[in-house]
Amino acid sequence: MAVAAGGLPGVASASQLIARNTADERLSVSADGKALLTFRAQGRLQRVLAWGAVGARAPSQDRGQVAFRLDYAGGWGAFRKPVWKEVRDACGPYRGPALPWLVAACTARDGSHWALQRWQRHQANFGLPPWKPGHGAFELRLSHWRGPVARLEVWLDWSYGGRWHHLFGRLTYRGQPVHGFQTTPEGDPLDGYGRVLYLDTYDSAYGPGWRRENGFVARRPDGTFCYGFVPHRTNTGKLRPPGNGRRYRLAVSGPGVTPDVAWEGPGLPDFDPGNPDHVALEARMNEAQRQLVRGARPCHA
Repeated sequence: MAVAAGGLPGVASASQLIARNTADERLSVSADGKALLTFRAQGRLQRVLAWGAVGARAPSQDRGQVAFRLDYAGGWGAFRKPVWKEVRDACGPYRGPALPWLVAACTARDGSHWALQRWQRHQANFGLPPWKPGHGAFELRLSHWRGPVARLEVWLDWSYGGRWHHLFGRLTYRGQPVHGFQTTPEGDPLDGYGRVLYLDTYDSAYGPGWRRENGFVARRPDGTFCYGFVPHRTNTGKLRPPGNGRRYRLAVSGPGVTPDVAWEGPGLPDFDPGNPDHVALEARMNEAQRQLVRGARPCHA
C-alpha cells in the first residue's frame, strides 16, 4: 500500500504509516490542529490530512490506543470540501528531542510536537535480499506528542555459557511499559498496543554494512525483550549463520502516535572464559536481566 484508495478517512494507531517511497515531503499544521502532509508518491502529488490524536495511552484491554483520523483526499472524504486549501501553517520551529530519520518537524503553539520520519522498517530477516513486496521500502510516518518520547534501553552479553551473543532490554513510555496483549503465531501484534522492535546488525556474517537480523515484540507485562544471535533456518529450509556483528541498531515505532525511536551501540567480542572482564560482565548482565525481566516468560538469564 502506498496510500489508501478512494477518499474516505482512515483510522490507525502508532506513529502512522502514511505512504511508501515518497519524495518532496512537506508538513504544515493549522492552528486548530490539522496536519497537512504533501508529498509525491506513485508518480503524483498527494495531500493527506491528519488530526484527532496526540501521545499514547498506557496498555489497556478496556479501550483502544489513540489514533489519527486520516483523509487521503485532502478533506473531501471527511469534510466534503478541499480542506487542504485552507490550511495555514501555524506550527513554529521544532523544539522537541532529537529523532532518527527526521524529514520534517515543528512545535505548535500549544507546545505539542509534530514530526515526519522516513525509514526502512520492513526488511527481509537474517540478512536475506528482499523477497516479498514492501521489503526495503522507505516508509513515511507521522507522529504528534507532548513531552518525552519512548525510551529504549538495551544491554549486551552472551548466552548458553558464552556460546552465543545476546541482547536484552526494555521499552517504556513516560515510565510505563510498552506492550500488547496478543500476537499471531509469527509474533505480529494483533492490537494497537503491541510494538515490534527491528534489529539490524553491522559487518556480520551476512556481509558488510547494515543488514536486518530479525524483529520481535516487547513483552507484557513489563515491556522487556531478549534476543540471541543463533543460527536460524529460513522458511525455505536454508540455514543462516549467527548474525552478531560489530555494531547493532534497534528501532521501534513509538506507542500511540509518538515518534519512532532507535538505539545504536557496539557489539561485544566473542566470550573468553579465561578473561576475567568477560566473566564479570556476564555475571553483572545475568543479574541485571533477572531483575529486569521478572514478568516476561520468554526471557531468562
